[in-house]
Amino acid sequence: MIVDYHVHLRNEHEEIAHDADSVEPFVEAAHDAGVDEVGFTEHAYYFTQLRTLWSVAYQVERCVYDLDAYVDAVLQARDRGLPVKLGLELDYVPGREDETRALLAPYPWDYLLGSVHYVDGLGIDSAPRLADEVGVEEMWRRYFDLLARAAHSGLVDSLSHPDLAKVFGDRVELDYTDISDAIAQSGVAVEVSTAGLRKPVGELYPSPDFLAACRERKVPVTTGSDAHAPSLVGRDFDRSRQLLRSAGYETVTVFDRREARQEPLG
Repeated sequence: MIVDYHVHLRNEHEEIAHDADSVEPFVEAAHDAGVDEVGFTEHAYYFTQLRTLWSVAYQVERCVYDLDAYVDAVLQARDRGLPVKLGLELDYVPGREDETRALLAPYPWDYLLGSVHYVDGLGIDSAPRLADEVGVEEMWRRYFDLLARAAHSGLVDSLSHPDLAKVFGDRVELDYTDISDAIAQSGVAVEVSTAGLRKPVGELYPSPDFLAACRERKVPVTTGSDAHAPSLVGRDFDRSRQLLRSAGYETVTVFDRREARQEPLG
């Protein structure tokens, strides 16, 4: 089984296109790339129904779209027999867990991705950067602390691009024991993402050592491209499968209505 569980519903120009007709090009691209199932995971901060969660200017400025339209687009495609799943990429907001849970409850999610793009209002992969304010070592500490809290929040099913903090090549000597222990205790999966290959760091997420620590603790995995256009679905998945197998993984996690099962890795 090969799944791309990190896909944003856009047109070929990477413009927002939350309608059922826009789903089909992603499914066609997935078929051509050998991907069996596509999971759509639009950024939660785009949707007005979730507006009260956001305080970072970048998120607030983009919070103008209708969540119901997005959900309906994916469900209509699924009702037509297309191999798609309904998801969301949720930026974790500490202290707002109950509110987040209540806002998301009305929708039939197959799974939810948890992301950390901002810590204390400063960007991990955007300006103004947390690393510039507190230094690289402290940036990593705060990032992993918030990622662990996201894992334990009960809000999400998998952690997307779990070492995103390396995106610009900011590195320190890292010990993955605490973060991989926290993820294992939470029961959530980690995403192996090819998106980093298209970023300045030029690497898969997570690093081989991070993934090996997760494997040692029996943390399940999902796979994703973070595609913002159909042409990117399944991109470089040969690389992600190679990394997974080198770490000892033989299965990938598949979700239905937030119930996980393991399928042999394609």
